[in-house]
Amino acid sequence: MNATPKTLLILLAYFFILPVEAQIVSERERAQIVDKVLEDRFSNLLPALMDRTGIDMWVLISREYNEDPVMRTMLPATWLNARRRTILVFYRNRENDTIERLAVARYNVGENITSAWDPEAQPDQWQALLEIIKERNPEQIGLNFSEDFNIADGIVKTDYQAFMAMLPEEYSKKVVSAENLAIGWIETRTEMEMELYRELVSITKEIIGEAFSNKVITPGKTTSDDVVWWMRQKVTDLGLETWFHPTIDIQRKEEGLKDHIDAFSSGYGDKVILPGDLLHCDFGITYLRLNTDCQQHAYVLKPGESSAPVFLQQALKKGNRLQDILTSNFKTGSSGNEILAASLKEAKDEGLQPAIYSHPLGTYGHSSGPTIGMWDSQGGVTGTGDYPLFPRTVYAIELNTTVNIPEWEKDIRIMLEESGYWGEEGFRYVNGRQTEFLLISSEP
Repeated sequence: MNATPKTLLILLAYFFILPVEAQIVSERERAQIVDKVLEDRFSNLLPALMDRTGIDMWVLISREYNEDPVMRTMLPATWLNARRRTILVFYRNRENDTIERLAVARYNVGENITSAWDPEAQPDQWQALLEIIKERNPEQIGLNFSEDFNIADGIVKTDYQAFMAMLPEEYSKKVVSAENLAIGWIETRTEMEMELYRELVSITKEIIGEAFSNKVITPGKTTSDDVVWWMRQKVTDLGLETWFHPTIDIQRKEEGLKDHIDAFSSGYGDKVILPGDLLHCDFGITYLRLNTDCQQHAYVLKPGESSAPVFLQQALKKGNRLQDILTSNFKTGSSGNEILAASLKEAKDEGLQPAIYSHPLGTYGHSSGPTIGMWDSQGGVTGTGDYPLFPRTVYAIELNTTVNIPEWEKDIRIMLEESGYWGEEGFRYVNGRQTEFLLISSEP
């Protein structure tokens, strides 16, 4: 942490006590943090990932406004896009324990990647790239193409064809998919990033807490769409972004249980929130190039109530139990499909009615790494579900359990999602989880 900028230290020292508005740093401070995180990742993470995957040269090629999703995460804070055609080359010499970070571009790519092309001396950018390859003679040349992982499939057809056409056969036969290296770069979190992640989750939950309060909701008047758009506006007013449109849904005694996907895709529109409603949100933010994804529940108190009914509290405990089952099955090396199958069996053996659809989370919301079920693929997911669990990775622990409520003469669905970290010492939530309902008063 000695290299951490002062602004980051202030951020970490006070995030528990400052109001959410005060936790958001300026654009200049954000840029300093982003670039410091990148420097740490390039110096301390990338060499280990290249060693792990056996790729000693990684080539990323993108043109402006059509960036490879991996390259996008490597650009400095002041580069909002690639410029013209940007080519990045990372060369790992394991014997000398060195890594070169080169750009076949007119400019240095920030302070972390050095320009290695002089257009006046060599006008042909592709030939300049070839010279770099020949000088280093790598054993494997990794390109970002992948059948199963969209984020690792970033090289476009024209760039791939141009690259392969200029390579002599002795080098073209060394070209391999950089899928595992790209996934590793996207999914692995550093200590510095995990400190920031705590802040992101804290901000996310504070916004949810305000949305599910009488500051925003007046029972009998406020609609679910009112809350959705309040959340969107709140994010904008804070100078943040959200990577998906929030949803607010309502479960109540007098109405049947909506189909799971219908509730998420269509929402509840202008339905007025009433006393006795069980509310649920799905909400996430983007900040400092990281993303959150959170689902929580609130209960609208009826006049005279001071807490949610016991039968709803017991239902929430079943949702927490399903979380415990899932995270207890995390094991380094296990595939997403293996974790899913073991967790579903254990939950069903306990009498739960589970559905698990957890996903990697980080520089993208639906990120790369092991998929642990999808809402419509509870038997496993071919490809992304076969990828193994690695440490130092973050997941949206997303799931639901259906619970019969005799008092309402119907089923309800407890839907939860929390950011969780898998590390060398096991699993932990990034910043806690919901174990009690947020409460909204109906009293005037």
